[in-house]
Amino acid sequence: MPRLKKLVLSVLLLIFFFTGGAVVYIYLSLPTISHLRNQNPPTTALIEQRLREAQRAGKVLKVRQIWVGFDGIPALLKESVRVSEDARFYEHEGIDYEEISEAAKKNLEQGRWARGASTITQQLAKNLYLSTEKTLVRKLKEFFLALHLERELSKNRIFHLYLNVIELGPGVFGVEAAARHYFGKSVGRLSLEDIVRLTAVIPKPLSESPIRQSRWLNRKARWILSILRKTGHISAEQYYQAAIAFK
Repeated sequence: MPRLKKLVLSVLLLIFFFTGGAVVYIYLSLPTISHLRNQNPPTTALIEQRLREAQRAGKVLKVRQIWVGFDGIPALLKESVRVSEDARFYEHEGIDYEEISEAAKKNLEQGRWARGASTITQQLAKNLYLSTEKTLVRKLKEFFLALHLERELSKNRIFHLYLNVIELGPGVFGVEAAARHYFGKSVGRLSLEDIVRLTAVIPKPLSESPIRQSRWLNRKARWILSILRKTGHISAEQYYQAAIAFK
């Protein structure tokens, strides 16, 4: 028995030191991001990943990305994205522990992955520097990068970067490129219906299209509209007029 206890203790110590060493290594290897305060990144890790995937498949991916100023993005689009993706964005510091707790409860209740808890800051960290792989190491990097971004950049700058690099379709990155590609107009001229369609596809940009009807998109769009109405961002009349398109 004493030998077994020593073995268990040794294994636990190894796990502790390995995990601690990995965390320290990840933290020390974080990229310098202070330049993002006033410079837009010429590319992102996600864009480069999509280009490599297309090359391996023997295809040519046309990347569409047009940077637009934060003030040039309609307030309603910002709110639509915020309330659907990260309602407490301006309250947390990169990680929404309250949302993580709620998501864990819901996932346990339903016995499946029914709800995520990634913040806008975490999504930006993943898009800029990481990949779409689902591993513990990637999540740890994402966690520390999100905290790093929050320390170095303002909330509005984080949101601005996010809205310009987010994937919204095959080769389509950012809300301005998406507005022109799907609706043939600049982001500042999008209607409420356009905004909701664009917001709805954020979780599934490669399998759903804002201009193609689907049961999933209609359900998601109606949910976004209901949240916008409850939070006072649109009127009841606007809600009912837009909801007609998503029956």
